[in-house]
Amino acid sequence: MMGTLLAFLSPGPPEMIIILVIAVLLFGKRLPEVARSLGRSMVEFKKGVRGIEDEIRSAADVPSVDAPVHEPAEEREDATAPKFEPPPAEPKPEAGDTSPETPAGVES
Repeated sequence: MMGTLLAFLSPGPPEMIIILVIAVLLFGKRLPEVARSLGRSMVEFKKGVRGIEDEIRSAADVPSVDAPVHEPAEEREDATAPKFEPPPAEPKPEAGDTSPETPAGVES
């Protein structure tokens, strides 16, 4: 099934002749130059893809530098939670005291 689909989509000899005639009409004397530059660009594209593939392979083979290094269990300190210390109690202002800490007109 797949082979017949590819054979259906690929151009045959008459279609190739039509494409060649159109290319000669469009590019004329510059056709060899255009073909050469097209070939060079394809080679550069393949080199770029190959370079990216090599980088991906090398990155997959080498362990990450940022990976944490684990210490052996004997050398680690036991984790402890911080102790809770309640805040110190604030002194209660007296009824006649209008200190800057208590706004005027507010009674406790």
